[in-house]
Amino acid sequence: MGRKTREESDFLGKISVPEEAYYGAQTVRASENFPISGLRLHPKMVQAMVMIKRAAVLANAHFGRLEQDKAEAISEACDEVLLGKFDDQFIIDVFQMGAGTSFHMNCNEVLANRAEEILGGGRGRYRLVHPNDHVNMGQSTNDVFPTAMRLSALFLLDELIRSLDDIEDAFEKKAQELDNVIKSGRTHLQDAPPIRLGQEFAAYARTMAKSRTFLEHTSQSLLEVGIGGSAVGTGLNTPPGYAVLVVKILSQLTGKNLKLANDLRETMQSMRPMAEVSAALRNVALEMNRIANDLRLLSSGPRTGLAEISLPAVAPGSSIMPGKVNPSMLEMMNMVCYQVIGCDHAICGAVQAGQLELNVMMPVIAFNLCFMIEILTNAFNQVKVRCIEGIIAHTKRCQEYAEKSMGVAAALSPHIGYLQTAEIAQQSLAEGRDLTEIVLEKGLLTQKRVEEILNPKNLTEPNL
Repeated sequence: MGRKTREESDFLGKISVPEEAYYGAQTVRASENFPISGLRLHPKMVQAMVMIKRAAVLANAHFGRLEQDKAEAISEACDEVLLGKFDDQFIIDVFQMGAGTSFHMNCNEVLANRAEEILGGGRGRYRLVHPNDHVNMGQSTNDVFPTAMRLSALFLLDELIRSLDDIEDAFEKKAQELDNVIKSGRTHLQDAPPIRLGQEFAAYARTMAKSRTFLEHTSQSLLEVGIGGSAVGTGLNTPPGYAVLVVKILSQLTGKNLKLANDLRETMQSMRPMAEVSAALRNVALEMNRIANDLRLLSSGPRTGLAEISLPAVAPGSSIMPGKVNPSMLEMMNMVCYQVIGCDHAICGAVQAGQLELNVMMPVIAFNLCFMIEILTNAFNQVKVRCIEGIIAHTKRCQEYAEKSMGVAAALSPHIGYLQTAEIAQQSLAEGRDLTEIVLEKGLLTQKRVEEILNPKNLTEPNL
């Protein structure tokens, strides 16, 4: 038996819509036109879009442009969507009509049909509530979509900021735990003066803190919105004071301190805030990717690598080598970081692709921005719990490296000169002898003085 449908029409003509659907003709056309990826815009985009619709409804009712019963029905429909009641009704592919018009109309149609139903009408009739005339009153995709992009990113960034706080705290705690573990430093992957393992982890904590601070700073630009600009940023079809009131209501609904842009045209034309946040996210990924690689290198082995630390075993590491354990969580982190870098590249291309009054590439910007925030958040949460918190130091191995490192020779230079120190270092390496032994043999320093100078613990103190 075939699927039951209802007939709807738009200015292109008639089209069949699934009878049970809350979306309508324009959504069906878009689903037929753009079966591209199977990917959808993030649910936070739906949440943001519906909050904007609710704010607009309340503003239009305040100005007497929208009848009270219609306003109440649309508001009720908005509340139901925000509770997740109609999640399956938002079906538009990420790669869709430019500017996000298809996604926008999907939202308008769902809200209109549900409001129509609340008022006693039937889905698809639009006699009581129309998606364009009522739900979209005083609005355009061109001011609604950029505002929704900003809001959805802000919602997701709240979670990422918490994750960055948590991973910074995990590194800091590990730094304190491992502060007495002396090891060899390495530059150019060659021996360098000693450092404490805790000092390395403290630096990772500072890196995450600075990355978080930069991200928080750039995210402030998302608070400036251009809702009320309508089609080209001039406020067409909106009454005086409408934009100010919508932003005020939207601030209350979202809990965000939103600000109406001084120039509504600029917020429509320019995707600069999204580019700024994307760049900050890319920087987070670049730094965490480096740290993940450090931890993988430090845990390499267990017999033939550095093996200065052990990572928690979370899964068997090989289908052919029994007992093998891999740095699985960090490998996942690496892949997430590479994906984030790729998302930033896509956003960069789309941000500069706008023409005149509008950037029509907004859907791909919105998708990538939300995606990179979400996967970074999830990856940080998992890496913190399943990797960083369970790291164990191999203190003896670290101590051996510190004592054998040629890098400690640098501490001798102020006492016997650079060239003589270099000769001793080369002799030590060639003959496999201890630096102290050669210095004493040459009568350059007393044994007590050499031991004071080359004490690994002392070499790690910043006030040496």
